[in-house]
Amino acid sequence: MSPVRAGDLLVSHITLRDGVFDSAVVLVLDCDDSGALGVVLNRYSEVDLDAVLPGWSDHVTPPQVLFDGGPVSPNGAICLARLAGSEEPPGWRRVVDDIGLLHLDTPLELVAGAYADLRIFAGYAGWSPGQLDGELARDSWIVARATTADVFGPDQEDLWRRVLRRQPLEAAIYSTWTDDPDAN
Repeated sequence: MSPVRAGDLLVSHITLRDGVFDSAVVLVLDCDDSGALGVVLNRYSEVDLDAVLPGWSDHVTPPQVLFDGGPVSPNGAICLARLAGSEEPPGWRRVVDDIGLLHLDTPLELVAGAYADLRIFAGYAGWSPGQLDGELARDSWIVARATTADVFGPDQEDLWRRVLRRQPLEAAIYSTWTDDPDAN
């Protein structure tokens, strides 16, 4: 059984330099015997959110952009939503605590006021059965528990360093890593 569960973060190790997950922070949305699924929290998409989902940019948490959720199904979208109250609105499914997945076919009239935060991701990160366990065994990822600020913070560009800084020393030390090995 994987040590990873929904609501965990996968923080890429400095040795993971594949061009896809370099300095990535992935929120795990689902992890079981059939594999794992998550979204990259710290990559902005170059696609305009209003161009693909008109009207949604007025409801998403700043920065009001589309995020690049990962390399799988980049033409699909996943919406993360944090409840504004205790009632679970239609079209919402809990992932962890008060954060869940919201169907993007939910009418915007039902979205307004029902959620404290929203983020939309184009694509996702996925692992087949046993694949993530293998990557964890090779120390490709550091597993950390997510906070609301990790998922919905206003400045996601420095999220990798912020998450690493709050880890035990053996992982926190990497928060000062630079892309130039001679400067480390």
